[in-house]
Amino acid sequence: MKNLHSDSIPQDILMEAKSKLDEVGALMDTYLITLTKDERISRLKMGEKSLAFVTKAHEYSKQFPELRPSFFTQEEFDIDVETATGLLPIESALKSLSSQINDTVMQAGSEAYTQALLLYNNAKLAARNNVPGAKEVYDDLRSRFPNTRRRAGEEE
Repeated sequence: MKNLHSDSIPQDILMEAKSKLDEVGALMDTYLITLTKDERISRLKMGEKSLAFVTKAHEYSKQFPELRPSFFTQEEFDIDVETATGLLPIESALKSLSSQINDTVMQAGSEAYTQALLLYNNAKLAARNNVPGAKEVYDDLRSRFPNTRRRAGEEE
């Protein structure tokens, strides 16, 4: 079994990374909002194709102010376009980083869980063979699986 994740991340690196993310959060806090699940669902989504549309419409709103509706404010449109387009590179970088972190957590977690199951099964076998201390280890680890039903006839 090949272990794909073999580099331990030093605790000081993890703490520094978390600190820098906290700094970014604090730096951006005043400018960021939080939407509810329903608000997220109901909002129009600006993707790659609609970004070109929005950018072109923004240019036209400046060139042809007479086309703006009476309730329309150019200043608000400027802010929205500037914010959305300004945050896109940050969002992209965070998505990439988040994906890599997620993949690493998934791989390391999978490998750790596999190793834990190997130890558990070995402790089970050792307990059946009366290896000193194995029954206690097996019983403790077995308690982590409270919903597993024992097959009929299996020892308690």
